[in-house]
Order: sequence, then structure tokens, then C-alpha cells
Amino acid sequence: MTTLLVIAKEPVPGRVKTRLTPPFTPSEAAALAEAALADTLRAVAATPAARRVLVLDGAPGPWLPPGFDVVRQGAGGLDERLAAAFAGCDGPALLIGMDTPQVTPRLLTVDFTDCDAYFGPAEDGGFWALGLAEPDPALLRGVPMSTPVTGAAQRERLVRAGLRVRDLPRLRDVDTAADADAVAALAPRGKFAARLARCRAVTRP
Repeated sequence: MTTLLVIAKEPVPGRVKTRLTPPFTPSEAAALAEAALADTLRAVAATPAARRVLVLDGAPGPWLPPGFDVVRQGAGGLDERLAAAFAGCDGPALLIGMDTPQVTPRLLTVDFTDCDAYFGPAEDGGFWALGLAEPDPALLRGVPMSTPVTGAAQRERLVRAGLRVRDLPRLRDVDTAADADAVAALAPRGKFAARLARCRAVTRP
């Protein structure tokens, strides 16, 4: 079975989801980040897996459900930290972030029988998921991160390595207030949507 990895930051005001400020305060942005993380972890917990790992920058909190191993993020840029997360796996692994609270167990249930990699493109040009049948940190190191071409560059790296790539649906990351509204509408019963509604009730759009 597959190891499921979630790479995340501890939801501390001023350190997470800073692009949500404004219209939200740093505390509200952190609360939204915590809700997104909680929804993400709940989906992962409900997905069959050999192991579930939270690759965390910071300390775990009450939002962490049982059944997860927690490991500290590696040093360096995002490409190095993602590479380190895969380096800790000795079998098939799928990695996602904390920015897509609309994710479901169905999306996360992958089968590497007829492919070597899974790639989940994000609407902002990045990627929300990356799966490797044989985790190789070299497939991530040096890929330019947080740019409009990050996803294309990462997928091209996989193809150039001769891997058979299967694409997952394109999802929208939560980076801005507009993203938050759109994503909450896709998962209206989640903690993220509920927290956003409370923040909207006291914050001008």
C-alpha cells in the first residue's frame, strides 16, 4: 500500500496564509489554515494507506488526529523539503499539501500498477499532489518552486526521467480570499467552509 504524506506548517498567526491578510487578520488567516489542515488530515485518515505521515514545520496541535507519524521538515527550499519527505519513504508514496481542504479519500486512493508517478496540477500553475512508485529525491531537487511554471517543470522532470505519469484532477489551492471562497463552495460541509463563514461574518470582503 501507499504511504500518504502531508507537508504542512503549524498554523501560527503571521506564519501561514499571509496572502489572506487582508481582508482577514493574521489570527483569522491562521484559523483558516488550521481548518484547511484539519480537513486535509481527515481525508487522509479516511484513505487506505500503509502509513500516514505529517511532515511538519512547527509543533503538532489538537488538530492532529490519531494514526499519523509526525516528522520534522528538512532544511532548505521547498524542493529540498519535498525531496527529504520522499527520502523517508521506502515504498510508493503520495504527497499533498495543506492548501486543498476539498480533497477527498477518492482522490487520494492511487494505484501504481500501471504507472510510475501521479501528478496533481493546481490552478495557480503549481501542483497539489505528487506520487512516486519509487521515491527518488533527485526528481524534486532543483525544480523551481512557487512560480507559475512549477507544475509544468515538475511534470517535465518526471517525464524526462522516463516515468509513466498519470494525472489527477486539477484543484485550486487556497492562497487568496477569492480562492478561499471558491474552495469552501466545493466542500461546504468541511471545517474550512465553516471557519470561513465565521470569519466572513466579522470581516469585510
